Amino acid sequence: MIVRWGLDQLEGLLAELGAERPFLLASRRWSDLRFAPAPVGAWEDVPSERIEEIGDRVGAGPGADVLLAVGGGSAIDLAKAISAVTSLPVVSVPTTYAGAEWTTFYGVRDADRRMRGAGAGARLGGIVYEPRLTTGLPRPETVGTALNALAHCAEALYVAGRNEDSDAEALAGVRLVSRWLPEVVERPGELEGRTRLLEGAMHAGAALRGAGLGLGHAMAQALGGRYGLPHGGLNALCLPPALRFNGPAAPEAIARFAEALGAGDAAARVEELAGLGGFTRLRDLGVPEDELGEVAEATVIRAGAKANPRRAAPADVVRLLRSIW
Repeated sequence: MIVRWGLDQLEGLLAELGAERPFLLASRRWSDLRFAPAPVGAWEDVPSERIEEIGDRVGAGPGADVLLAVGGGSAIDLAKAISAVTSLPVVSVPTTYAGAEWTTFYGVRDADRRMRGAGAGARLGGIVYEPRLTTGLPRPETVGTALNALAHCAEALYVAGRNEDSDAEALAGVRLVSRWLPEVVERPGELEGRTRLLEGAMHAGAALRGAGLGLGHAMAQALGGRYGLPHGGLNALCLPPALRFNGPAAPEAIARFAEALGAGDAAARVEELAGLGGFTRLRDLGVPEDELGEVAEATVIRAGAKANPRRAAPADVVRLLRSIW
């Protein structure tokens, strides 16, 4: 994976990949951006489940040789879905802290952001981080996606796929996110804070790629896929109960996480950070209490739940969900 900092590095990155004809996947918010080389086509409806139609567009005319995704997880996941069917590489320019640019798997959502499919097999070509594109990110999206990154770090320390390299990436990410997220919330337009937070997200993404996901993400994915809710905010809510549940099974890993956070109680510190974005209860997001059992059933079959250090039964997950409802 080629990683560069600064949008002015995009042209060189594409040249390293031997790509000359990018196809752009980005919402209308980024329509004023100019790229070199200029895209041969573009798709602005993000998210979208029209994968076949987009694939036809990608192959039309001169034919694209690379997919350029600009935006958050929805744009990048859409590009990865197209990559899986076209075999074209994806170059991502992330504008949030979500970390989707590091993984080959993706979720396909409709315009209401409800899950309509999922898969894997995307070709990842590279990433360009441009902190200036994050300075206008609203507080809920800033905090939510940063907490998503923090969840990647926490889970990378104790899931079945963890290793020394992913541990190092995770701890670096924790220190940066914990240190700089409050600063960014206080002074959202300052570039230094945004840059350091994006560096934390980069480390978190690398940790995710090296280790994988756990129970907190499994709960967030089940909720988000069912109700079309923001993935970052759901991770902000679901990580603390997952940490408490995993405490008996992974005490050393969670202690390392707490130390990197600069906190005695890891779950309580995550709740403090989540509160900066207004994420406190599932009920505030419109999740109905009488459907938590069905969400729990959908959670325990996910890969993150199976890789978790402590196996969770549906009844366990219901209890965890009720604790944040």
